[in-house]
Parts: sequence; structure tokens; C-alpha cells
Amino acid sequence: MTHKYKVINKSKLDSPKRREVLPVKKILEVCGMKQSEIVADIGCGIGFFTFQLAEAVGDGGIVYALDIEKEMLDDVEAGMLERNIHNVRPIVTQEYKLMLEDESANTAFLCTVMHEVKMRQKFLKEVNRILSPGGRIIIIEWIKKDGDFGPPADHRLDSKILKRNLQNTGFKEIQIADFNDYFYIASANKK
Repeated sequence: MTHKYKVINKSKLDSPKRREVLPVKKILEVCGMKQSEIVADIGCGIGFFTFQLAEAVGDGGIVYALDIEKEMLDDVEAGMLERNIHNVRPIVTQEYKLMLEDESANTAFLCTVMHEVKMRQKFLKEVNRILSPGGRIIIIEWIKKDGDFGPPADHRLDSKILKRNLQNTGFKEIQIADFNDYFYIASANKK
């Protein structure tokens, strides 16, 4: 079952509990973010990962902050001004049309987005389109079980289903591992 995150709840995207269970710097280290990468932060929300991604890729890199909600990107723009960040490009996008040129990103980064996508294979094909040859996708998702935080289990995406979706949409070298009691991280490369 898919559901969409409501903009009215955007303050929950930067709560103390979320910072505890999603330690941004540690996750980016695990994912091996590098200087000068061009990253599409898909479903960036208020920029929870965006600003740390911008720091990780440095002045030689770019972070495309993509979201379907303009109100979320208003928060990203305010955060850019507050932090004096110049390598983030906020873009209002569509769910199945990411508003980037073909092969325009080295890395697609998605945190707690895939469980909200109804047509996952269509969406992943679009992500594949924007990745450069050999580009990679990084997906952070809720482990499919009930917990004290996050959506109910029936709203979460089983990692085996995600793996099958990635295989069916032009990705290879798929790796999936639990990050903690709440999240798993999947990574794959474009064929």
C-alpha cells in the first residue's frame, strides 16, 4: 500500500527522533559520497539530506534537490541562504518525470521515497534515465516491520520487492543491507 507524505507534516522531517535514527553524516559515509559528484536528491523534502550532500560533494559537485512539492523546496531555498550554500539546485519535479536531462547525475539518492511510489518500475526507469553510464542509485527505506517510529508495516516496502524492481529496470550489482533497526540501504549501478 502506498501513501504520500503530507506537506502539513513537514516539521516531522527534522525531528530529534529522525535525526537519531537517520544520522545523515554516518549514512553518507556508508554510501561513499565523493567530492565533485552530481547528485539528484529525489524527494528531498525540506533538505534533511540535501545540505550534507552539498557539503560531501563540495564546490566541484552539484546537488539537484528534487521534490513534487514547491513548499518543501521553499524550505530548501531558505536553508541554502541560511547556510550560504551555492551548489544546490532546487527543482519542482513530477513523480514520473524528474525534470533533468538524460544522464545528468552520477548518483540518485532517495530516502524514504520508494514506499510512496505507486508505479515503482516506471519511476525507477525514469531514475535510470537521468543517471550517467555507470551511475548509481542509493535508496534508504523502512524495514518492513511495525515499529515505534515511522509508517505502519503495511505501508513499507519489502527489500526483496525493491531488489526485483531494480533488477527489472536496468540496475545491476544490487546490494541491500540493514542500516539499523529502522532502515535498510540499497545501492545499485546502472547497466
